[in-house]
Amino acid sequence: MIPDAEELPEGGWFDDAGSHWMAIRIYYEDTDFTGMVYHANYLRYFERGRSSHLRAAGVLHTNLLERDDPAAFTIVRAEIDYKRPARVDDLILIRTDYLGLNGIRILFRQAAMLGQTVLAEGRITAVAIHMDGRPRRPVPEVAERLDGYIVDREA
Repeated sequence: MIPDAEELPEGGWFDDAGSHWMAIRIYYEDTDFTGMVYHANYLRYFERGRSSHLRAAGVLHTNLLERDDPAAFTIVRAEIDYKRPARVDDLILIRTDYLGLNGIRILFRQAAMLGQTVLAEGRITAVAIHMDGRPRRPVPEVAERLDGYIVDREA
């Protein structure tokens, strides 16, 4: 069930299937000269969705940086299909599904929605990195914490 964007708490919400939902209001600055959301902004919205998902699951970027062996995430692949435009004043929903790990890869599926209408869909692949940018295995505590949030359904 798609939640009502107006009723979502700040920071979003997990549904029974494990999807994380958060609302984003579209402002004039988000649009191009046509009045539609500029395509690159969906990457920003998806970033907010993933960060909000991680935070709600108890994985904080600041905690990763404060470790004895600091870690961070970086995006290595972003695949987005644009379906319909969002416009100024729309309140859209960002759905984030954590799909699990594949070696060092951290897999997400995301969608931007206006009501029941899918505006954009994406598949995002991230990897954990050392602070010098070298890839690393995800921090074990992070992998364990996220295990409970794997969404295995196909949308």
